[in-house]
Amino acid sequence: MQKNIYWHLPGFCYFRSLNQILINLMKDYPDKFRDGYKIGSVYGTFPGAIWNGGRVVFGLTPKRDMENILKIYNQHNIPVRFTWTNSLIEEKHLNDTYCNLIMKLADNGLNQVLVNTQVLEDYLRKEYPAFPVISSTTKRITDAQSLKEELEKDYHLVVLDYDLNHDMQMLQEIQPHAKRVEILVNEVCYPGCTMRKEHYRQQSQLQLEYDIHTPFACPNKATPRKFEECMSRPSFISCDQIQEYSEMGYVNFKIAGRGMPIDYVKDSYLYFLVKEEHRNFIREKMDTILRQMQAHAQATKQNVRK
Repeated sequence: MQKNIYWHLPGFCYFRSLNQILINLMKDYPDKFRDGYKIGSVYGTFPGAIWNGGRVVFGLTPKRDMENILKIYNQHNIPVRFTWTNSLIEEKHLNDTYCNLIMKLADNGLNQVLVNTQVLEDYLRKEYPAFPVISSTTKRITDAQSLKEELEKDYHLVVLDYDLNHDMQMLQEIQPHAKRVEILVNEVCYPGCTMRKEHYRQQSQLQLEYDIHTPFACPNKATPRKFEECMSRPSFISCDQIQEYSEMGYVNFKIAGRGMPIDYVKDSYLYFLVKEEHRNFIREKMDTILRQMQAHAQATKQNVRK
């Protein structure tokens, strides 16, 4: 029997058009996608939520738009996963009206939360117990003992630090928990970066302060933001390797893409999810539908102005 493999996709809000197209194409052309591949969740945040971490996302989403976006995924039984991984959250931030509104709108037993800090995790477990809780890769857990302890806690999934992606000794040690481990397959940052945790902290600070101007001296900044370049990174996991990991019991894989260009995300979807011989066909379908959606949106905007 074919083992199901679950993919966790980025940008439920920012990439909602692309994600919606992907969902429909997987339904309409199942023979062109890899066998047994399912969408396990779509992660991210609504813009402007101070609990958000990992990547800064500014803006504001009206309540009706939130409800519509949640419906896009939930009607297909796909969980929306909120990246509540701001590492600087304190008790004073817990009563934030906007973040709590998001949680109330999404509180249906299907949607999920990613966590980083204990104070927010405790609050979410108490106030919103129906949400499966997932331990974030932003915790930067890289030693075997700490990782085993994390996996023994009451987490739906634990997202592996991608520095461990090819550490076979570690993967064998935690193999009894393999089904509850999620592996990030296409991270663009350099493995072993000593500044990564500080970068997460700085992104958290920017989100809390709505600071759109303060840069971060990232050594990775000049690297081309293209999928082809990502494939040469040591932490990258190829399609063939996915099958090897699946045989070990690892069936949850995460595609990075928050803060990346849409072409990077699209190329990632085509590489990981689509059978090689059908990639051009699916790419053409994606591009055509995206153009149609953009043209419709533009026409609607012009009619409103009139």
